[in-house]
Amino acid sequence: MTTSAATSLAGCLYIVATPIGNAADLTYRAHTILQQVDYILAEDTRHSRPLLKAYNIQTPVQSLHEHNEAQKSTEIIAHLLKGCHYALISDAGTPLISDPGFHLVKSAREAGIAVVPIPGACAIIAALCASGLPCDTFLFTGFLPAKPLARHNKLKSLEKTQTTVLYESTHRIHACIEDIRQIYGEHYQFVLAKELTKKFEHFKHGTADDLLTWLNHSSSAAKGEFVLILPAQAAKPTPSTSQALLAVLLAELPLKQAVKIASLYTKEPKNQLYELALKLK
Repeated sequence: MTTSAATSLAGCLYIVATPIGNAADLTYRAHTILQQVDYILAEDTRHSRPLLKAYNIQTPVQSLHEHNEAQKSTEIIAHLLKGCHYALISDAGTPLISDPGFHLVKSAREAGIAVVPIPGACAIIAALCASGLPCDTFLFTGFLPAKPLARHNKLKSLEKTQTTVLYESTHRIHACIEDIRQIYGEHYQFVLAKELTKKFEHFKHGTADDLLTWLNHSSSAAKGEFVLILPAQAAKPTPSTSQALLAVLLAELPLKQAVKIASLYTKEPKNQLYELALKLK
């Protein structure tokens, strides 16, 4: 069912982005919505209350997190259908981006309830746009698995033809960077963004060894929230059809005969194939 099918009596579910570190980044529209709705759904009410208090937002707050979302969504949908308005927020940034909310939004859409995004801060976009890496096409993969083998395999499976953005925690940042060095090589350079929009915001560009040295420089460097931005890798050159064919023929035939057969098969000039054959001999 589409949003247009929603009954005029139904309420609205607002997906409200909140600051990722700097409280001044709450938008005017987000502030207005949070004051006007009937209820605010917060990932962690204790975490969100200081922000709401700073903006004198006194709307009742309910908790909605990964452990109660499936069960609580049914109750919230029922209230929305009766005309209640809800605003969903996460601990920081845009809800649903590596945060709870998918089940509720999907259920609301299926019930014909209007779901309205209130855009704002998002760590992925903040890190990407200031990274100095191409951002016309990118892949966001969220948090990597906690277990070492699963994390290593996930990094290894990532497509390397576009910029990749991922999150990592304080506890695993060193191990993650070590994995990147093993998989991508010691000369591969990427970007680490830390404490975005906060007092100790940092962007660090370099090899895995460079970044590990920087993280180990002080106890505070390895603390905080991390975003890693990995550039695309140049595709490894693959042997041409002519080169592959010549390599096989040269193993069994004299050079001139190999070139003649390769030219008949590929329709390429003999002189070009001859030069290539000399390099392969």
